[in-house]
Amino acid sequence: RFCLPLMLASLPTMAAAEEFPPALQDSWGDFWLFRFFVNAAGYASIVVPGFLLIQYFKRRNYLETGRGICFPVIKSCVFGSEVKSVHQEDGSLPPRVEPTESSTARQVFKLAFCAAGLQASYLTWGVLQERVMTRTYGATETDPGEKFKDSQFLVFMNRILAFTVAGLYCALTKQPRHGAPMYKYSFASLSNILSSWCQYEALKYVSFPTQVLAKASKVIPVMMMGKLVSRKSYEYWEYLTAALISVGVSMFLLSSAPNRHVSTVTTFSGIVLLAGYIIFDSFTSNWQDALFTYKMSPVQMMFGVNVFSCLFTVGSLLEQGALLESMRFMARHSEFTAHAVLLSVCSACGQLFIFYTINQFGAAVFTIIMTLRQAFAILLSCLIYGHTVTVMGGMGVAVVFVALFLRVYARSRMKKRSKKLPPGDTPVQKV
Repeated sequence: RFCLPLMLASLPTMAAAEEFPPALQDSWGDFWLFRFFVNAAGYASIVVPGFLLIQYFKRRNYLETGRGICFPVIKSCVFGSEVKSVHQEDGSLPPRVEPTESSTARQVFKLAFCAAGLQASYLTWGVLQERVMTRTYGATETDPGEKFKDSQFLVFMNRILAFTVAGLYCALTKQPRHGAPMYKYSFASLSNILSSWCQYEALKYVSFPTQVLAKASKVIPVMMMGKLVSRKSYEYWEYLTAALISVGVSMFLLSSAPNRHVSTVTTFSGIVLLAGYIIFDSFTSNWQDALFTYKMSPVQMMFGVNVFSCLFTVGSLLEQGALLESMRFMARHSEFTAHAVLLSVCSACGQLFIFYTINQFGAAVFTIIMTLRQAFAILLSCLIYGHTVTVMGGMGVAVVFVALFLRVYARSRMKKRSKKLPPGDTPVQKV
C-alpha cells in the first residue's frame, strides 16, 4: 500500500518528458502498443482452439472412453497423471543436495565456477541485448544503417535454443516421471513470452540501467501476486525492504540530467512496458511455483514452458510474415546474426547455471551472485554505452542494492531460525 504511491509519483514526470526516437516513428506498425495487440492476436489464434479442444475432451470424459494411437498424447497434454508431490517444501525447487566428503578447495572452486558462469552469461546477455535493441546495423559514412525492431523474433531465438538444451538434458539424464498436464505449461509460457517481449521493447524507450532497477523492484508485484495467487503471508522485513526498493527506484527515475541523450530519456511508454514486464514475470514465477507441486525437475519445467513458447512465437511470426523478414535481416547483417545467436546461447546457459547453483549452494548464495550481477550490469552499460547517472540517481541505486542485500540476510536468518523450531511450529511462508 505504501510502495505503489512512490512508484506512481514518477509517472507524470515521465509522461511530460516523453520523446519517441525518430527511428521508431517510421510507421504506425512500429509502435509498441500496436505490435503488442498484433502479437496477442497471434497467440490467441493458438490458445482459443487449444482451449476449445481441452474442454471438448474433458466433456467427453476422454480419459475413460478414449482409444487409439492418439490416446497417450491427448492424455499427457490434457489430463496428465494428476499425481502431485507432497514432499516439495517450498513448492519451487527440489531439495538441495548437500555435498558429502567434499573438500573446502573443491567447494570454493565450484562456487567460483558458478559465479563466473552466471556473471559471464548474464553480463554478456545484457550488453548484447542493449546493442541489438538500441544500435543500428550496416552503418557507413553515407548510410545511417537500420535497426532491428522485431522483439518477438529475439524471444523466439532464445526459446528455441533453451528448448533444445533442456530437451537434450532431459533425454541424456534421469528425470522424475512427468505427471502435470502439458497444457498447464502454456499459462507460464504465455506470460513468460510477454514479459520477455516487454523487456526487449522497453529498451527502445528507457536506458538499460533503468531496466535493471525495474527488475530489482519486481519483488513488490511478486509479493502482491503471491497474496492473490498463492495466499502467501509475509514478514515485516519483507514489506520494509520492498518499501526501500520502491524509494530507491523512484529516486533514480525522478533524477534528471540536462545533458542526457534523447535515447536514454525515460519515457512514459518505457514505464508502461517495464510495468508490463514486472507484472507478467511475477505471474510466471507464481504459476511455476504452483506447477512444482507436481513431481518434476527444474529442467523439465524449462522444457515444458519452452515447448509452448516456441509454438506461440513461431505461430505468431508466421501469421505476420515477420519470420521471413527477420531472416532476411539476418542475411543482410552477419553481425546481427552473431549477436542474436550469442544472445540465445547466453540465455540458455544462464538458466542451466541457475539450476546448478541453487542445487549446490542454495537460493541465498544465488541471490547474492545475481544481485552483484545487476550492479555490474549497470556499471558495464554506463561504461560501454555512455549512460549518465546523477548523484540522486546513484543514491537511489545504492538504496536498491542495500535493500536487496538486507532481504538476503533476513531470509537466511529466518531459514536458520525455522530449522530450530519444534516440529509442530511452522514459520510464516516466505517469498
